[in-house]
Amino acid sequence: MLQLVTDSSCDLTDELIIKHNIHVVPLVVNIDGELYWEKVNITPKEFYKKMSLSKDLPKTSQPTPSAFADVFTELSKSGPVLCITISSGLSGTYQSACLGKDLSGANVTVFDSLGGSLGQGLQLLRAAQLAESSHSLDEIVSELEKYRREMNILIMLNTLDNIVKGGRLSKFQGSLAKLLDIRILLHKDEEGKVVLQQKIRGKKKFIDMVLHEIIRLHPDMASTDVGITHFNNIEDAAFIKKELTQKYHARSVLINEMGSTMATYAGEGGMIVSF
Repeated sequence: MLQLVTDSSCDLTDELIIKHNIHVVPLVVNIDGELYWEKVNITPKEFYKKMSLSKDLPKTSQPTPSAFADVFTELSKSGPVLCITISSGLSGTYQSACLGKDLSGANVTVFDSLGGSLGQGLQLLRAAQLAESSHSLDEIVSELEKYRREMNILIMLNTLDNIVKGGRLSKFQGSLAKLLDIRILLHKDEEGKVVLQQKIRGKKKFIDMVLHEIIRLHPDMASTDVGITHFNNIEDAAFIKKELTQKYHARSVLINEMGSTMATYAGEGGMIVSF
C-alpha cells in the first residue's frame, strides 16, 4: 500500500490529511529567536498574531534530512513511499527529502510539486485518490507530472508590509504603495519560482482582475479543482469561491487558512489561488 508524505507547507485541512492518511513533516519557523514547528506547536492564527507583534519578518527553514529519514524508514515497512514537497524554487525542503531518502535507504520517490500551499495540496489529493483507486506508483507519478505542468498558482498580496520587513522593498516604497492602495499579483513560473505579474490599485479591481485571469488561464472550470488559502481574509476567499462555483461552475473549491511558511511571505490579507 502506497504511503504518502509531505511537508507542512501543503496547507491541507486536518480533515483531509487524516482522511487520506497523509504523513506531514513540519517546517520550522523562527519568530524573534523562538522556534516553532508549523502546525505542531503553533496554529496559523497563533502565528499571525506573533508575526504582527514582531518588528522582524519570521524566518522559515526546511525539515532536516534526518526528520524525513525517520518518517521514510518507518513508513516503508508498510509499502512504497511517495513524498510530495514544496517547490525546490521556494525552499530547500525537496533537497532535504532527497537526502532523507538516501539516509533511510528506503523505497521512496520524492516528487517536487513546483508549487506550495494548496498548489502542493491539490497534487497530494490527486495522488491519494489515484492510490485509493489502485493505480500503480508509476501511473501516479506520470499523472502528477501532467497535473503539475497544467497547474496555475496566483499569489495575491493585499499589503507589502512583509516585503518591507524582509528588506525587498524600502519603507518609503511600502508607505507609498499603501497610500496608493496598490496590490500585487504574483504567479508561479515553470521552475516553481514566484515572479511579479501585475500591480493593481484598489481591492475590487484587484479581485475582478484575478477572477478574469483564472478564467483566462483555465476556461473549463467544470473539470477544475481550485484551492484557496488566505491570511485572515475569509471574506475575499469566500467571495472568489462563490464566483467560481456559481458563475463559472468550478468542480470544487477548497478554502483553508494559510500556514506559517506561506503566510510569512504573503502577509496580512494575502491569498494564494491554485488551479
